[in-house]
Amino acid sequence: MNGTTEDRNEEGALFCSPLGYKYNLSDALKKLKITTTDSTADSLEGCLDCLLQALAQNNMETSEKIQKSGVLQVFGSLLTPQSSCTAKVANIIAEVARNEFMRNPCVDAGLIPPLVQLLNCKDQEVLLQTGRALGNICYDSHTLQSQLINMGVIPTLVKLLGIHCQNAALTEMCLVAFGNLAELESSKEQFAYTNIAEELVKLFKKQIEHDKREMIFEVLAPLAENDVIKLQLVEAGLVECLLEIVQKTVDSDKEDDVAELKTASDLMVLLLLGDESMQKLFEGGKGSVFQRVLLWIPSNSHQLQLAGALAIANFARNDGNCIHMVDNGIVQKLMDLLDRHVEDGNVTVQHAALSALRNLAIPVVNKAKMLSAGVAEAVLKFLRSEMPPVQFKLLGTLRMLIDAQAEAAEQLGKNVKLVERLVEWCEAKDHAGVMGESNRLLSALIRHSKSKDVIRTIVQSGGIKHLVTMATSEHVIMQNEALVALALIAALELVTAEKDLENAQLVQILHRLLSDDRSAPEIKYNSMVLICALIGSEPLQKEVQSMAFLEVISKLRSHENKTVAQQASLTEQRLAVES
Repeated sequence: MNGTTEDRNEEGALFCSPLGYKYNLSDALKKLKITTTDSTADSLEGCLDCLLQALAQNNMETSEKIQKSGVLQVFGSLLTPQSSCTAKVANIIAEVARNEFMRNPCVDAGLIPPLVQLLNCKDQEVLLQTGRALGNICYDSHTLQSQLINMGVIPTLVKLLGIHCQNAALTEMCLVAFGNLAELESSKEQFAYTNIAEELVKLFKKQIEHDKREMIFEVLAPLAENDVIKLQLVEAGLVECLLEIVQKTVDSDKEDDVAELKTASDLMVLLLLGDESMQKLFEGGKGSVFQRVLLWIPSNSHQLQLAGALAIANFARNDGNCIHMVDNGIVQKLMDLLDRHVEDGNVTVQHAALSALRNLAIPVVNKAKMLSAGVAEAVLKFLRSEMPPVQFKLLGTLRMLIDAQAEAAEQLGKNVKLVERLVEWCEAKDHAGVMGESNRLLSALIRHSKSKDVIRTIVQSGGIKHLVTMATSEHVIMQNEALVALALIAALELVTAEKDLENAQLVQILHRLLSDDRSAPEIKYNSMVLICALIGSEPLQKEVQSMAFLEVISKLRSHENKTVAQQASLTEQRLAVES
């Protein structure tokens, strides 16, 4: 260092432009301030070069000086397609906007509208610097990004990507912009009206480098959340690209390949979440994509097992697909997969395989087939699981399987270990989903089996109080399921359950349900049916008599729902006889 002014990065430092002009920063800022009228293009460029050099040496300090000088307001008038300085001005804006404190001043200086206009010019350097400037100004600001969307930048940028796909820097700029904008819900509708899917898939097919593909993936993932774009991506051939990546990376231990395998298979599953895109790929069970996904399930890669099971769960979103898959042996594949994950298994794979089985068990014709294939036994192996997501899916699968299957409901309802676990999970207050499903399964075991043995098992395991609590649920469907199960208990095993029903204060709860105008008609109806059954018990009958039920029920005789009104008349007669 010789201490001359050329070497010092201070306000007095001299910067040399490529045209040979020497300026210090404060002179350059002053000159720019009185700009366009009395400055030649050359001297203007000299000032801009001076600013760029100063920013390169100390961005933050120089940005502060630019802000204080008031020169930002001048830049708006220099951002024209005709000016030879435009690219440099946009570059300076891009550089200063790297600092968070400079972004609002850039907005206040009115720089966004002229920058947006410049996206229509043909000069590639201007386009690049303009894109950078807008990206930096709007970085991390949903408000400003929404403003850009409203100004129509999305179709413009998509067009640019198509025109300049050979320009790596411009392509990257477009991808970064898409990645930021695609996070906003409002952008997706606009993207859906462009040919973004086609352009991205075209670009994806050309990429050899992992980093470039990753960049495109980062745009595809948020866009693929939109159902219209899902279908566009499928039609543009993205799935074939993803399957190719899976094939290339599945046996690799390289970190990049493992990451890419996950990204590609996850994106594949995301595409199947759209009804139209899923059905297009299923092709009546004959689709090559569906067939390839089936091969993922027995794979040795946990990631592919997971993606395969999730894909099946997504294909199993309508009865036709479910029936076809069960008839073609998918159940055994999923049970084999679960078997591999019983001891210290992968929780996400367990969850995904159980999700698939639950969905497959929804069509009536599949239930008996799946039960005879041993699905209930396979699922019960996971009763020991302490993972709420696995517990939740396990419960849902069993509940779907026993729907209207009396024999299976009785067999499971007499399984003491299962019933005890259900009673335990009915108290899982930290996991509302598990608690709700446990209650629903307890009720379902009684409703579908109508078995005294099942009721006795549930009474002995302490399940009655949970069914009574379930009758007060905020969900009408759960209230109803509880009341029907309790009515069956009262009809079939009242003596056994009498004490528990009394302790759980069932009579008081029924009085409340019948008195509450907000109770649904079916809740009122089933509450009265239950009251009629409960008066067969001496202690419960005394409770009913002590609570003036007749008064509440007589009002219901004029209920607008005829079924409720009729049941009120019957209940009133019954109570009058017993009193």
